[in-house]
Amino acid sequence: MSDVMTRDAERTILLTGVNGQVGFELARNLRGLGKVVPVDRSRLDLNDLDQVRRVVREVKPSLIVNPAAYTAVDKAESDVEAAMRANGEAPGVLAEEVKRLGAALVHYSTEYVFDGTKLGAYVEDDAVNPQNVYGKSKLAGEKAIAASGCDHLIFRTSWVYGMRGKNFLLTMLRLGAERDELNVVADQIGAPTWSVTIAALTANVLAQSVVAEDGWWSEKSGLYHLTAGGSASWHGFAQAIFDMSDLQKKPVVKPIPASSYPTPAKRPGNSRLSNEKLLSAFGVQAEDWSTCLRVCLAK
Repeated sequence: MSDVMTRDAERTILLTGVNGQVGFELARNLRGLGKVVPVDRSRLDLNDLDQVRRVVREVKPSLIVNPAAYTAVDKAESDVEAAMRANGEAPGVLAEEVKRLGAALVHYSTEYVFDGTKLGAYVEDDAVNPQNVYGKSKLAGEKAIAASGCDHLIFRTSWVYGMRGKNFLLTMLRLGAERDELNVVADQIGAPTWSVTIAALTANVLAQSVVAEDGWWSEKSGLYHLTAGGSASWHGFAQAIFDMSDLQKKPVVKPIPASSYPTPAKRPGNSRLSNEKLLSAFGVQAEDWSTCLRVCLAK
């Protein structure tokens, strides 16, 4: 390919999951890069593989950006088939169609492909060992895309939040307004990553592809970590949310171990991802998570 993103007249971008946290922000950020065709679940449902193929063949995009996913981590433990189809099989179908078109694919994955036992930040070629169905399904999607041989960028991110949808930030703001005291897990560490950050960095990278010489996609295709800078525990994240929020009465946030808050899906203790490869390849990196959170809450 993949000089398709450099041919302005032909550049059509199929964007999935447009009503999701990341998809909503991508719809804004990708506008200057081509004709964006946004689709939500009613038009492209990742659990309907025939529909996935049909929509791609109708749109004939130069690029597919796929933030859509099955994201109910705990529900996935008892809904294995749906999670595997949406997160594992559907990305493979998108990749096959992209390969057939001579197009490119941008896809998003998760730190949950790791078991969380490493002491430092995970790099892209560290051994994967997902501990829950969600992580296994996302890993299956990564493998299917790579196996297709299509030009692609897979961005692994973590702890995504924003001011829409369902996420930790909105849950904390709701509970903080209702309760005087909250118990929050303090022994799981990661990088809270704003949906706006993910969309903005994705657009920056894709803008580079537009002005690049032929062969850019062949050279850059692969897997990258993309998270905010720094790290925090869920407890630290919660405390920062309340410290920066305008709630009149703020709850006391008490640290607890994950063992005191059992969930159907096991979470990794260490979710930190190194962004060095992203910086080296594209010259981009996110601000520290706390800086991003402050801007998010100020909007």
